[in-house]
Amino acid sequence: MKTIYAALALSIASVSFSQKTLEKVEPAFWWKGMKNPELQILVYGKNIANNDISLSDGIQIKDLQKVENPNYVFITVNTNEINVPRFTINIKKAKKNLGSYVYELKQREAGSANRESFTSKDVMYLIMPDRFANGDEKNDSRPELTEKADRKLPNGRHGGDLKGIINNLDYIQDLGATAVWLTPVNEDNEKVYSYHGYAQTDLYKIDARYGTNEEYRTLSRELNKRNMKLVMDYVTNHWGTSHWMIKDLPTKDWIHWFGDGDEGFKRSNYKTTTQFDTNASDIDKKYALDGWFDKTMPDINQKNPLVLKYLTQNAIWWIEYAELGGFRVDTYPYNDKEAMAKWAKAITDEYPKFNIVGETWLYTAGQISAWQKNSKTGEAAGYNSYLPSVMDFMLFADMPKALKEKESWNTGMIKIYDSFTSDFLYPDINNVLVFFENHDTERWNEIFNADPKAYKMALTMISTVRGIPQIYYGSEIGMRGNKEKGGDADIRRDFPGGWKSDQQNAFNPSEQTSEQKEFFQFTKKLLNWRKGKDVIHSGKTKNYVPQNNVFTYFRYNWDESVMVIINNNEKDQTLDLKRFEESLKGFSRGKDVISEKEIAIQNNIIVPAKTPLIIELKK
Repeated sequence: MKTIYAALALSIASVSFSQKTLEKVEPAFWWKGMKNPELQILVYGKNIANNDISLSDGIQIKDLQKVENPNYVFITVNTNEINVPRFTINIKKAKKNLGSYVYELKQREAGSANRESFTSKDVMYLIMPDRFANGDEKNDSRPELTEKADRKLPNGRHGGDLKGIINNLDYIQDLGATAVWLTPVNEDNEKVYSYHGYAQTDLYKIDARYGTNEEYRTLSRELNKRNMKLVMDYVTNHWGTSHWMIKDLPTKDWIHWFGDGDEGFKRSNYKTTTQFDTNASDIDKKYALDGWFDKTMPDINQKNPLVLKYLTQNAIWWIEYAELGGFRVDTYPYNDKEAMAKWAKAITDEYPKFNIVGETWLYTAGQISAWQKNSKTGEAAGYNSYLPSVMDFMLFADMPKALKEKESWNTGMIKIYDSFTSDFLYPDINNVLVFFENHDTERWNEIFNADPKAYKMALTMISTVRGIPQIYYGSEIGMRGNKEKGGDADIRRDFPGGWKSDQQNAFNPSEQTSEQKEFFQFTKKLLNWRKGKDVIHSGKTKNYVPQNNVFTYFRYNWDESVMVIINNNEKDQTLDLKRFEESLKGFSRGKDVISEKEIAIQNNIIVPAKTPLIIELKK
């Protein structure tokens, strides 16, 4: 394989092998009782394919696949035909035993196939672990990992870890979040910028600077005890150049290449709209899908059946092992869509309730909805993604514009209304992630100069419209960050109080500033109210076209009705309630969810400037 690297100027160093015949087995163990009993075991070691490989206890190898790199073999077995809890993989040469591995088939936890996942009942709290809280200073730097902790470097590792998150679960639960999405915590052993985790170097190992596999499972279990869920950020599109398999590729087509020499690397053109453009050129589609995000992120070839099986089994392994409550999948439209449909279907066949939300960074409902399972727009292009959930980037893009613009026939709050008029395109509109920021975007509180009124309007909207609301750590205390001036590091600042040396601990409400309290108390009140509201989780919606920069809508079912008013005007507005008669019929009063004050439903309602109102209607 060295000739591959010699031909390409990519700074991917050749791996130094030990003399051990058997160095890695992945997955390291598996489970009995899976719906799909077929298991593919990757076995890796120096020239391992040149030896005889057998299994103990008379177990038959269904398929033994050798590839162009003799350091790999892929063993396929049928777990339904294995009647022992452990068996041995033997490596021999002329009857001489060169190595062995005891493989375990564990018993599944009761009910694991019906594992609960995140739904519209949940509020997802997004954390970048390196920047949240440092619970174990001993793991800040590790001798086996290249980049060491240096909190003075904006783009360096700061020491946040899994223990820090576990230590602050009371805070997250008290806030009202019910699901926790962590940016990737698998090993990322790149030389620099490794804190974000998206250039993974070992898909079966938690980065030791975050903790251990066992701590990750502990975090999930601690969340489950609280009726909360852990959502893994899964990356199928690319790995890091320091991944052990990238250093010694099983096959050249494990990743995407663009010829030889300097032509080996090409950056993506990021035009994923080519996936559904029936008139797109082949070259544009190729650069979008096969181009790399960066030289440090080789683009994985999901069309290779061995790659797809590896990614599928790895995903299932983490669900079963860590008792996960869902996946968020990075850069979803950059993957091969047919291969990813097989990936998503294999996972949801195994776990029918398991939710997977794809990062579908597109700006029209037609393009986004095409990625959701059973979409008519996807069907029109001859495609079913089998992906349960997508991210509403259209609403995300329109929200700051709507709140900043002056009102006209096509500007201001009408933009929000127009976003919702395309809801008919989604086959499951309640299973759409709604948000106004994340770890890749400008901080909302930076856009609006930490104005709590703007934050309250935005949070009210994503918390009361259809879908699954997602908030980003720190926004609930007014955290800011300027992506344009400070880059990604500035929108990923350390949470105050996550480090022993911090002068203030914002995890403790008693230590929050008055400004922080205003953000926090509103968030806590709203999200905890939302927890028990089926009318918000799955109720119907009635929209009223915005007037005078005021958007009013109702969420309702057979049992309840909630009126939501967003006044984005600089002045108080008086709403004539006759306009809403079809939704207010039979209701004579209501209660303001935030202030808990009673409101008479008579002739009109006065809504303060730049203020949201959530009114539980009463008969």
